[in-house]
Amino acid sequence: MENKRNLRKVRIGVVVSDKMEKTISVEVTRKMKHPKYGKFISKKNKFFAHDAENTCNIGDTVKIMETRPLSKNKKWRLVEIIERAK
Repeated sequence: MENKRNLRKVRIGVVVSDKMEKTISVEVTRKMKHPKYGKFISKKNKFFAHDAENTCNIGDTVKIMETRPLSKNKKWRLVEIIERAK
């Protein structure tokens, strides 16, 4: 029998900091509808992700995936760079 892994969360966001060694800070923005008034609101979450080769720069659009805890705050890893900053 094969052991099946749970589905891992995947997010797309923008790199806001690359000053740390092998770590990037990614901001994920999503729009949600206000439950009472119906207006769309932007919600932001910031994640620390593992970037083993230090390839990302500020402003890059990246895809990150949930993984086991790599440090106190780092529980995501870089999957791919979707678009480079201009």
